[in-house]
Formats: sequence, structure tokens, C-alpha cells
Amino acid sequence: MKRTDYISWDEYFMGISLLSGMRSKDPSTQVGACIVDSDNRIVSIGYNGFLNGCSDEDFPWEREGDFLNTKYPYVVHAEQNAILNARGKNLEGCSIYVNLFPCHDCARNIIQSGIKKVYYLEDKYKDTDSTKASKFMFEKAKVECVRLKPRTEKIEISFKTQD
Repeated sequence: MKRTDYISWDEYFMGISLLSGMRSKDPSTQVGACIVDSDNRIVSIGYNGFLNGCSDEDFPWEREGDFLNTKYPYVVHAEQNAILNARGKNLEGCSIYVNLFPCHDCARNIIQSGIKKVYYLEDKYKDTDSTKASKFMFEKAKVECVRLKPRTEKIEISFKTQD
């Protein structure tokens, strides 16, 4: 008899997204993204962080203050990183799993890349102009947005081995 307590594809891919987000060094917001094709194969992953080849020590992590002294002009969002990490792979018709609803910059990249479905866990900035613009663009581009409601609240991973 097969196991019945296995996780769904959506929970699996969102779990990969959340695990990827744990690589982020951002002290306030950790976001991960996982791009999946129609055959349930992972095409790319990403998380929010600073530019490749640049030390995290050289950039600010602040959220407030003078624009150039905050993280905002320098951080590459998880969705953008996942799209760029795909390195030219065809993303047409793919889905993206993110723990936080995409901002307007990421929405533009998602739409332009050909991704047609966005799964997300949280929409905490839903009242901001950025998120409103994202939703408007997604609607016009016919990108489906699905708030994922996992069957399980927690997935635990252990590195403990038998030996």
C-alpha cells in the first residue's frame, strides 16, 4: 500500500520556493521563487539578494532613509533571479511559485518571460500601488494568480542520518 501522507505538487514547489528564500541574507524579508514547466519539472529557482559577484557586505540592508542608503536600488527580487537563472530557457507556459505576491517590477518580468501562472502564499502588500499595478498587468496579460492554501502548515526537513 502506498503512502497517503505525501505532499502535493503545489506544496512541493512552494516548499522549494520557501527553502530557496532561506538563502536570502535580507534581515527583514526572505522571498524565494521556483519556476516549473507543464511537466512538473523545476526550470529555475531564485531568492532575493544582491548582485552576483558583489559582496553582501558592500551594500546596505536598511529599509528606510536616503534611497541610495537602502537595499531597494540594489536587491534583485526572487522572481527576477529565478527568471535570470533560467539562462535563456523557454519559460513560455510555465508557473512560478513565490511566497510573497510579486511587485510590479517582477510582474513585468513574469509576463515578458511567458510565465502564465503565479502561485503565492501571502499578499501582505495588497493595498500598495505596486501590487495593484501587478494585479492589473496580470489580468490584462491573462496570467492566472492563485493564492495557495496548503493542506499542511509545516514541512520538516532533517539532515540527521542513520550512521
